[in-house]
Amino acid sequence: MSDQKTATQGAADTVTLVDNKTGKSYEFPVLDGTEGPRVIDIGKLYAQTGMFTFDPGYTSTGSCESQITYIDGDKGVLLHRGYPIKELADKSDFMEVCYLLLYGDLPNAATKAKFEKAITYHTMLHEQLINFFRGFRRDAHPMAVMCGAVGALSAFYHDSTDIRDERQRMIASHRLIAKMPTIAAMAYKYSIGQPFVYPRNELSYAENFLHMMFAVPAEEYKINPVLAKAMDRIFILHADHEQNASTSTVRLAGSSGANPFACIAAGIASLWGPAHGGANEAVLNMLGEIGTKDRVAEFVARAKDKDDPFRLMGFGHRVYKNYDPRATVMRQTCYEVLEELGVENEPLLDLAMELERIALEDDYFVERKLYPNVDFYSGIILRAMGFPTSMFTVLFAVARTVGWIAQWKEMIEDPSQRIGRPRQLYTGQNQRSYTPLDQRG
Repeated sequence: MSDQKTATQGAADTVTLVDNKTGKSYEFPVLDGTEGPRVIDIGKLYAQTGMFTFDPGYTSTGSCESQITYIDGDKGVLLHRGYPIKELADKSDFMEVCYLLLYGDLPNAATKAKFEKAITYHTMLHEQLINFFRGFRRDAHPMAVMCGAVGALSAFYHDSTDIRDERQRMIASHRLIAKMPTIAAMAYKYSIGQPFVYPRNELSYAENFLHMMFAVPAEEYKINPVLAKAMDRIFILHADHEQNASTSTVRLAGSSGANPFACIAAGIASLWGPAHGGANEAVLNMLGEIGTKDRVAEFVARAKDKDDPFRLMGFGHRVYKNYDPRATVMRQTCYEVLEELGVENEPLLDLAMELERIALEDDYFVERKLYPNVDFYSGIILRAMGFPTSMFTVLFAVARTVGWIAQWKEMIEDPSQRIGRPRQLYTGQNQRSYTPLDQRG
């Protein structure tokens, strides 16, 4: 393992809180991490003061200590175990990034080969799970199927649900990463009435997913190396993103001791929300609303009008106040895919590129740092590759599974871990007496 640093506190590193109502003062430690802002440790705030903090959305609250992913939104930095995301996307592959997130370092050749074999030989599903798929309606959303199927894995793999057993945790981790593309592809195949396509051990992770998605028994499916590389990059760019809503959901569910399959199913449910995993689908819906390239200026003007409800989707980011570092790689991949497929002149894609051009040059967007984010480009790529919009969030879930698992594993192995129990600011009724039914007005 690389040298890693846990949060530290110097002798004089404290802040003082003064209660103006009582005149009492309290001191709390200030911790320093490897990167990022300093942190006030308020773990004993309630015990010392009888008060809680109030932070809707947890925008100023650190929920855990982690060594996996670091984001500096002001500088546009995203690091996985210290490695910049662009370096990983350009030089690495998804299996290597999975190993890095799970175990802390990049593998050597022998270790990587062993890890890839472990993942490859877990890609098949228990055959009885096929009956589970057939219980859904044909028009069921693939994310609904994913939630159900992943949660059901705990009913089929009893030998990897004991979270206290390190080996069982490892097996469950490998199984989830391996089986997620199979479940996703089966959800798609079921929705369109085609037979399931089983995984192939000789294919890479991304190649295998494309094969299961688009192959049919009637003819041989040829893997396009450009599309396989693009798919691999998309997986890398979505593998982890610090303590976002779905990752926090996985950690919170896991803090109760729930089995890993249930925790990842909870993460999938959280990701399903349009404000989280559905943003790239929203981009395509917006492009459809704009309709044609000649209407871009009209909609840009509407986006600037604070009284107009229209908003440009795929621009800006809650965390990044600079260019999303993933978007740089995704933009390059977008052009590579469009050129390979020969769809540079597709109207919707032309429209998107015109919108991108205006946003990068217009002072309104530049001053507010509303740059195109990763969702702006990923939806365009996936549409060009033949994925229906209902599968966009599913692909996000496939990629993010390794991040969820790494975060879950880190939490389980943290000796200071406790069950999550947020508090609240209660604004309801004071205590009152029960009034019998016949006496109520």
